[in-house]
Parts: sequence; C-alpha cells; structure tokens
Amino acid sequence: MALNFPRIIKEVGRGTHGSRELSGADAETLFGAMLEGKVPELELGALLIAYRIKGESAAELQGFMGALAAHTLALEAPPGVLPVLLPSYNGARKLPNLTPLLAMLLAREGVPVLVHGPSQAHGRVTSAALFAELGIPICENGDAIAKSLAADRLVYAPVSALSPGLDRLLAMRARLGVRSSAHTLAKLIDPFSGKALRVVPVTHPDYLKRMREFLSAAGTPAMLLRGSEGEPVAGPRRALATECFHDGVSISLASAEFSPDAALPASIEAGETVRWIRAALAGEVPIPQTLLRQCAWTAAAARGEWSALDSQDGSRKSTTLA
Repeated sequence: MALNFPRIIKEVGRGTHGSRELSGADAETLFGAMLEGKVPELELGALLIAYRIKGESAAELQGFMGALAAHTLALEAPPGVLPVLLPSYNGARKLPNLTPLLAMLLAREGVPVLVHGPSQAHGRVTSAALFAELGIPICENGDAIAKSLAADRLVYAPVSALSPGLDRLLAMRARLGVRSSAHTLAKLIDPFSGKALRVVPVTHPDYLKRMREFLSAAGTPAMLLRGSEGEPVAGPRRALATECFHDGVSISLASAEFSPDAALPASIEAGETVRWIRAALAGEVPIPQTLLRQCAWTAAAARGEWSALDSQDGSRKSTTLA
C-alpha cells in the first residue's frame, strides 16, 4: 500500500459510524511505518486519535500485530513450563498495584514470569517502581532478560527493551492526553512468538469482545480478564472471571470466591505497597482469595494442565473455537 496519509485518515477518521476499516495487509503496512518512525508527527497524531475513536477491527488488529511481531525482540522460551507474560501498563490509581505480588507468587510456584510495562509513569504507581523498591532489577536487553528468567524465574523489562518503536508510540500519550492503539498492542506483545501464556487484561467490557476475537484467531495460549484498574491482576473485591484459550478451545472460568473486606495496603504509595507485599509473601497478612485463585489457574495453564482448571468453588465451560 502506498502510504497516502490524507486518504488513510479520511478512511479511518470519520468516527464510529462513518469510518471504514483497512484490510489486514494495509493495516500491517501502516503500523509498520508507525513503528519505524516513518509517519510525520501531524499525521501520526491524527491516526492515533482516529483509531482511539473508531477502534480497531479484528482484521486491523491482526495487521497491527503482524507489524509489531516484526519489530519485537525475539526471546527463546525456557524449556518446560510456559513463561507467563504480564503486561503492566496502567499502574495504581485508586487501588494498590498488586501485579508484582502475582508475579512473585507464580515465580515461587516455579513458573517463569516476564512483566513488562511503560518507560513513563504518567503519575501512576507502576510495577517498575514497585520492583525497584523490592530490589528486583530492571532488565534492559535480551541477554539480561534471558539470564534473569533462567536464574530467578522473574523478570521486569520496560517495553523499550522489547520494542523501541512501540515505546515511542506509547510516549505519544503525554502529548495526546489519551491512550491509543499502542496501548492495546502492548498488552498483546509476545517476544516468545507464541510459546508463552499471555495474560491479557481489559478495563472496559467492550474490549472483551475485541480481544476475545483476536485471541481466538491467534490460537496461542492466553488468559483474558477484567483486570484491576487495567492491570493483569484480579480485582480483590469482585468475583473472578477469566477466559482461557489454547489449542482451538476456549475455557470460561468463574469463581464465587472474593474478598469484599480484603485488608489491602493502607495506600497506593510504592513503599506502603511493597511493605504489604513482603508481609503477604511471609504469611503475615492474608492474600485476597481472587488473587490466589488467579495464581492457581495461571500456573495450571502455564504447565498445560488444562483439565486442572476446574475448581470446587467455580464453574468451567469449554467451547471449541471455529
């Protein structure tokens, strides 16, 4: 596709009802140009806002992800248990960010975990800040990621280490004031080329349908859930529901367990959250039941123990994907 930006903006920039979608191939070409910095700033801003309003179709999202795959650091998955990918891009706003606790619980169970997130905090308490307080180093390149994953089963990497082009698009939020398609793709990035378990959080219910369509078509292991403030961790004060995808099958899981009166950190501040996480890991304070259930389901999925995802207190429904 010749990148005629006025024509493309005219196609996708007419709002939710008047816009048209690009083909998957055209979307891949366009997003590849975005990642390579080949779209002028004015046109780039217009396109990001247009997609913010229109939303990506299934074909466009697949095209965008095709471009992202070609601009993502390639990592070799460790043998045995699938590595778990936890995209942590929202941070704490009203509730404490417990993504590091989920990651550390999984690592304690022998599951390798790669947490990745933004290079800029945008005023939120990020997982990067919490891992720094916990003394867990941030890995800035592929060699460091591979070594830490093998030695400690837990890695935090900024998205700049995984895809510098995507990092540049994410940074546009500071100028545009809103998130964009780049934030959707950040939650789907897979440096292990399908040999990992993606945990994909969504904030708004309408994104569940879009992500479900994409993950169903992808055919690689994944778990989809309404995250706590957009983080890939179950909200402690509402019942947990998640959908798993593997080998052409979708498994819907729901648990009645939740902790409406869970004793959470006294504030979202990094120091207080880290003190609480350390106490929780030491057994000094109770971990919310939803988080424990999510950890058990995720560990089972990473080990390929799909039949073990049944729970006494929950429900399980399997569907063969077309």
